[in-house]
Amino acid sequence: MTPSDLRGRLTDGLYGLGWSAVKKLPEPAAARLFRTIADRTWKRRGKSVLRLESNLARVVPDATPERLAELSRAGMRSYMRYWMESFRLPTWTPERIRASIDVQDAHLLTEGMDAGKGVIVALPHLGNWDLAGAWVTTDLKVPFTTVAERLEPATLYDRFVAYRESLGMEVLPHSGGAAFGTLARRLRAGGLICLVADRDLSASGVEVSFFGATARMPAGPALLALQTGARLLPVTLWYDGTPVMKARIHPAVEAPEEGTRPERTAAMTQGLADAFADGIAEHPEDWHMLQRLWLDDLDPRKEPT
Repeated sequence: MTPSDLRGRLTDGLYGLGWSAVKKLPEPAAARLFRTIADRTWKRRGKSVLRLESNLARVVPDATPERLAELSRAGMRSYMRYWMESFRLPTWTPERIRASIDVQDAHLLTEGMDAGKGVIVALPHLGNWDLAGAWVTTDLKVPFTTVAERLEPATLYDRFVAYRESLGMEVLPHSGGAAFGTLARRLRAGGLICLVADRDLSASGVEVSFFGATARMPAGPALLALQTGARLLPVTLWYDGTPVMKARIHPAVEAPEEGTRPERTAAMTQGLADAFADGIAEHPEDWHMLQRLWLDDLDPRKEPT
């Protein structure tokens, strides 16, 4: 067995332990455990924490070093809350799910579904997007399709797929055009798809202006909207110190009437980026971006040390 295989098996085992053990803990004990994990991880000042802090410096450019440290600590606590909730979500009743999220402007989603042309919900890595998805399938009783990146080892990917399917989601592997075609068919049938869409470092990513610098975001949401006529809705999520996560459904990103398809795709992706930036600026501590995002941060020599 290679070191990579060993790491993969260890990672898979740890996630398996989380889903099997954490959901059995009393909730106050689980919350304390994950806050402790967050604080210890933050104190070690590893690359992920330093990258989070560097990203937050873009979002809050006038923050002092002390303020950035406070934000990154709160950010790690928010990130660990996401994992604690996610490990426990499969055991939550529909009533518990509905009571755990407060959605603003939900009518924008339901009206879009009633129009019969399909809806694309696009979210950044804010709050707990799995809980938001569970609310859609339990409270609105609307099934939806999403895409998951293939993880290594394959058993870990299978765990994530099984977890999200247990919440009522259809999960497609991120495998190029095959996923896009299936998503387009779901939309043409009047369905709903949900995509996390604030980071894409592939060659197909669309360059956007994001907090004053250039980043790449996926073209898929805008392309799907243009190809199918589906409504494109940005959604942002946040915590406010209570057990109830908040969500806002933003007005639809409209398709430009003129321009080439690449130009229209770029304009709509920029519209998504602007809506994401509004939500992230209001709640930077709930943005779980622990990787490089901006193009001028991609040089490995600029990695935080």
